[in-house]
Amino acid sequence: MLGGIRKILHLFRSFLFSSLNKEFLIFLFFLALSGVFWLLMALNETYEKEYAIPVRLIGTPRNVVITTNVNDTIRVTVRDKGFSLIAYSFGNQFRPLNFRFQSFANEDKERGTIPNSEIQKQVYAQLYSSTKIVQMRPDRLEFYFNYGLSKRVPVHFRGTITAGKSYYLARTALFPDIVTIYASKRLLDSVKFVTTENIRMENVEDTVYQRVKLHAIRGVKIVPDFVKVGFYPDILTEEVIEVPIVAINMPSNMVLRTFPGKVKVRFIVGASQFRSIQPDMFKVVADYKDLIAHPSDKCLLTLKNVPKSVSRARLEINQVDYLLEQR
Repeated sequence: MLGGIRKILHLFRSFLFSSLNKEFLIFLFFLALSGVFWLLMALNETYEKEYAIPVRLIGTPRNVVITTNVNDTIRVTVRDKGFSLIAYSFGNQFRPLNFRFQSFANEDKERGTIPNSEIQKQVYAQLYSSTKIVQMRPDRLEFYFNYGLSKRVPVHFRGTITAGKSYYLARTALFPDIVTIYASKRLLDSVKFVTTENIRMENVEDTVYQRVKLHAIRGVKIVPDFVKVGFYPDILTEEVIEVPIVAINMPSNMVLRTFPGKVKVRFIVGASQFRSIQPDMFKVVADYKDLIAHPSDKCLLTLKNVPKSVSRARLEINQVDYLLEQR
């Protein structure tokens, strides 16, 4: 067995160091060497690269409520040679930037601003001397706060919801429909309600629930900052109801009698709402002034009042026989 291994090694050595393979190995050596030189030259060039650096607001008193979302990251674009940028990328170079609350908070305005110069100061402390900052986003950090002042406000839905064919949106519900906001007294007095983010949905035919964020207000903390919205479509149906005819603008000594005394009104309504529709929600009138102004053997009818929940309401007949009687 040992002889077999030696034979295999001898064949491999003979193949590897044959004249043809020697030339191939030399080619590979110079190819690798040229690659190293190219890489060194490339890394010696100047480049720009963006890095994300964590940001922390520390030392916030327990009785203070931060009422805005403070940026937890800043994005810094730096310029330096490739060697330095590789070190930043693979050396875990950047530590979080810590800013103490009391150093930047203005208690009278209930607002704090961390200027660009302070951010750059901490960033430069972690950079090589040859590295320059080209851009920083955001260029400063702002935060609002208060000492627990709050109130509860309603939530309003904002968006466009389109029901499917032969359907309509019966109602929209919010869970919760009231939230707590924290802000300065001036902001609390000005905010009467909060709204959801704008959303669009089309062809809704079944009940749908969707989690929606609330529209952010600068300087205001909303708790919770999202709600669940329920959309309840209902199928449309055509219905008919009989409504009595009412005479209007009649002289005190005259009486108008119509034949028939009731007419049918056709309308479109949601199937679940039809039971709540009553005849007295409609008003069909015959106007005495029209009869006098345009004498005819027929009395013209007009549909005056219609419930808000119905659509395309119309009279089956708009003229009826009539009789004027003197009291």
